[in-house]
Amino acid sequence: MSASPTGRLSLICLTVLTFMLFAPADSARADIGAYILVDAQTGAVLEQKNATRKWYPASLTKLMTAYVTFKAIKEGRASLNSAVVQSANSASEPPSKMGFKVGTRFTVDTALKIILIKSANDVAVALGEAIGGSESAFIAMMNAEAKRLGMTATHFNNPHGLPDNGQISSARDMAILALALRRDFPQAQTYYNHPGLRFGKKTLRSANREFLLRVPGANGMKTGYICNSGYNVAASVTRRGRTLVAVVMGAGSGLERTAFARQLFDEGFRKGRRGTNIASLSGPMGNPPANGYCRRNKSPGAKTYMARYDMENEKRGGFLFFAGGKDAKEADVDESGFKLSNGKPDWAKILDRTLGPRRIAYKPIQVALGNPTATPSPGSSDPAAAVLVSIPAEDVPLPVANPVRRAEREIRVRLEETAAASAVGAIPQAPTIRPGSAADPGSAAPGALFRKGLDFTVPVPSKSPRK
Repeated sequence: MSASPTGRLSLICLTVLTFMLFAPADSARADIGAYILVDAQTGAVLEQKNATRKWYPASLTKLMTAYVTFKAIKEGRASLNSAVVQSANSASEPPSKMGFKVGTRFTVDTALKIILIKSANDVAVALGEAIGGSESAFIAMMNAEAKRLGMTATHFNNPHGLPDNGQISSARDMAILALALRRDFPQAQTYYNHPGLRFGKKTLRSANREFLLRVPGANGMKTGYICNSGYNVAASVTRRGRTLVAVVMGAGSGLERTAFARQLFDEGFRKGRRGTNIASLSGPMGNPPANGYCRRNKSPGAKTYMARYDMENEKRGGFLFFAGGKDAKEADVDESGFKLSNGKPDWAKILDRTLGPRRIAYKPIQVALGNPTATPSPGSSDPAAAVLVSIPAEDVPLPVANPVRRAEREIRVRLEETAAASAVGAIPQAPTIRPGSAADPGSAAPGALFRKGLDFTVPVPSKSPRK
């Protein structure tokens, strides 16, 4: 039985209206690789895209480094005052890093704050060596916890997230980890909500600071970036007693991941609490991004940011305001409201309109080396605790290097030397010592805490070592 002309017209109008309501939301998310939004109390998935697809976690890896450490503390195998040693192995990590000289000792508490706020790769390895006895043993602990938690797409090859195409996860798995941190170690939540830290005379800002300072109820957790992953974030927000957790992977810039996460949370708090439980969420995993993802998914310009994430437009017209799609949205944006007199974008105004004005003053926490000891938490029933108690802090041995990565570094150095020799007519060249490296005899002045030229170094995007 065919419908009447009036009925068909009504159906067409309804279809067009539905497209207008939902198409803009998809177009606004076209450049995000994967994401998921979960209710922390119920585990219900409120929204997701490609959440089960394999993706490179980058520095979200440090959430698992923290989880394994917190578990060791809970079980009495370590304490917040246990000693962490900057070994030659950990000191050799690329930026972002603290650059402590080899042999520097600091507490587990200090290490946790540094990796979760500053995201220092050298400290992440040093912490892993302290908890696991060696980097390789700690990585095995990370993978064991991932399996136990049901992180089905995840495999770790290092404790920090630097480029390694064998180190994979997914938005779903990282959300499971974020939920586990909140559930299993609620007393540790203050480690995730600091916008920066102060170490001596240096102030180091968290890459998550604007989210924490501007978004109502924001209380964590961690950002990450390598070229092959794009910009990632695991974030949490609590409003009116309800907490949501979001994981965003593959954004084109730090601002985009933050603005998109803010938009996800705002939409999520308007929704109910029902949805597929994250533990049972399934779907095609798919391959992770091809090498060079960041060069294909570049940072949006100021006009695109405002078209997608301007909260004033969201309040004024909702999704219908952008019914023309991505191109029409950008054409409708009035740039005069967020441009300086010289014609350049006024990023302060753009932040105010895409994230909201700063609600909290920037106040970094003070961090120092502390007074490291080898004493575990009081009341431990773990037999391994007795071993820690019996070793004075000054006698804690330097952990051994990961043999696989050490071999990779040696091969890389030999290849570089061979290439250099070929470039000058096969004349043998003396091995090159990188300034500030552990092998550099001038890497630290007597009594210096930091290695010369490497204190508080900043992240430098690098190619995948397996490209």
